Amino acid sequence: MFDLDGIYNAQNDRIWAVDRDEADKKGACSKGLTPLIILDEGTADHQRYINEVLPVALKYGNQVFGDNWTFQQDGAKPHTYAVTQEWCRLNFPSFIDQDHWPPNSRDLNPLDYSIWDEFGQQIDWAKVT
Repeated sequence: MFDLDGIYNAQNDRIWAVDRDEADKKGACSKGLTPLIILDEGTADHQRYINEVLPVALKYGNQVFGDNWTFQQDGAKPHTYAVTQEWCRLNFPSFIDQDHWPPNSRDLNPLDYSIWDEFGQQIDWAKVT
């Protein structure tokens, strides 16, 4: 999950919609749309993240990119938990662990910086509620 400002929030980031049918059911990557995982109840702790989110990311990544892709996360607590880091090391073809994340630099951190300008330009703001 992410927000358009790229600002870290220790709480869960949320996108509000009038009803579930209005919510966008797909995410975006360089190869097109990705499945969106909607967690109906509770918070996304490390166990839910490992059981419900990471397998979907792994399956999609492997289908689209084969075995030649790298998975990187941000600093959310479920992402930095030791068990999560180990799961990612053991399952993804390539994984940038938290000890090797780049510093906060627009040139070095593609997840947190380079995509936001593109999102901002591509969003049809008239349809955003």
